[in-house]
Amino acid sequence: MKYYLIAGEASGDLHASNLMLALKKEDPHAEFRFWGGDLMEAAGGTLVKHYRELAFMGFSEVVMNLRTILKNISFCKQDIKDYNPDALIFIDYPGFNLRIAKWAKEEGIPTHFYISPQIWAWKENRISAIKRDIDHMYVILPFEKDFYENKHDFPIHFVGHPLIDAIAKQDLVEPKSFKKKFQLDDRPIIALLPGSRKQEISRMLETMLSITDNYKEYQFIIAGAPSQEPEFYAQYIKKKNVHLVMNRTYDILGLATAALVTSGTATLETALFKVPEVVCYKGSTISYQIARRVIKLKYISLVNLIMDKEVVKELIQNDFNTKSLSAELDKILDPKVRHTIYEQYFELEMKLGGAGASKKTAKLIYNTLKH
Repeated sequence: MKYYLIAGEASGDLHASNLMLALKKEDPHAEFRFWGGDLMEAAGGTLVKHYRELAFMGFSEVVMNLRTILKNISFCKQDIKDYNPDALIFIDYPGFNLRIAKWAKEEGIPTHFYISPQIWAWKENRISAIKRDIDHMYVILPFEKDFYENKHDFPIHFVGHPLIDAIAKQDLVEPKSFKKKFQLDDRPIIALLPGSRKQEISRMLETMLSITDNYKEYQFIIAGAPSQEPEFYAQYIKKKNVHLVMNRTYDILGLATAALVTSGTATLETALFKVPEVVCYKGSTISYQIARRVIKLKYISLVNLIMDKEVVKELIQNDFNTKSLSAELDKILDPKVRHTIYEQYFELEMKLGGAGASKKTAKLIYNTLKH
C-alpha cells in the first residue's frame, strides 16, 4: 500500500516516524511519501518538505506568511494527486491538514487523522469539518473520546499516547560519558526546554536564563531543538553554568533534577520522565490577547489538562518573570513537593492508557485498507 503522511512540527515527526515503522510491520510492502522531518526520513520513504519550512507560530505570524502557506497547500494537493496514495494520514497540524482533508475527501482519497486537533481547547466549530472530511480519527488523550463520541456523536479510536512508546524505546544514557562528552560537571542538572520555533525560543529563553546566577550549585542545560542551528542559541548563552546540547532532549530529561519547560508536548514528555517542572508560556501581545478570548480552558499544559487539576505550576505571559520563576523552581527542588509530584506523575501515566499507540493505530489503518 502507498501512504502519504503530513506532519508539520518536531513532535509530529517523532510520532509519524513510529507510526511508519509500525505500518511496515503490518504491511511489509508499505511505501511512504511525506511532509515531516529527519525521523520520518530515517524510517524510509520520500521527504517532500521538511517541517522547518512550515513553522509559523501564532496568529500574527500566520497572517504575515499567508502567501507561503497558500502556495504550500496548492503544491501539496498536486503532489498527493500525482502520488495517488491508498491512505492519506494527517498528524496533528490542523490549520494545514484540515484544508488538505477537505480537498482529499472530495477527491475520494481515504483520510486518517492521527493525534486529534485540540478543538476541545478552541475552534470547536471545526468539528463539522472533521465529521465531514475525516474517515478515521485516532485520539491520544483520554478525555477526547468523551468529547467526540458523547458530545459530538463522532466515533473515534482512543489508542493511548505515543510518547509512552517513544520514551520506552529510549536507551538510557550513561551519565559519566554524557557529562564528559558535553563538558559537564557533577552538579545536578536543571533542563531548559524553550520550545522548537525561533519566535518562541526568543521569547522564552532570556527569562529562563535570568535566574541561573542564583543557582550556582546547579548547572543548566538548554535542550536545543533539531529544527534550529547551534548558532541561533549562542546569542543567549553568556554564563558559565549554562550549556547547550543539541537534539538530545530525552537524554537531558533522563538526567535532569528539574526543568523549565515551554508549554506544549514537552510538558508531557518531562512528566513521563518523572522530572518536576515549571511550565512557561509567553506569546506576542497580539497572539496572547486573541488566545485569551477564544481559548476556554482552566490550564494550558497537557499534564494539568489530563489530570484535571494543577499538578505542575503554569507561569503565563506577565507571570512568566524572573521572580516568579525562581520562586516556583525553589518549590520543585524541595523534597516534599517533589514526592507529591512523583505520585501524581504515576497517576498521569495510568490515565494515558499504557503502551502500544503506534502499533494500535497502524493495525487500525491497515485493516481499513484490507476490506
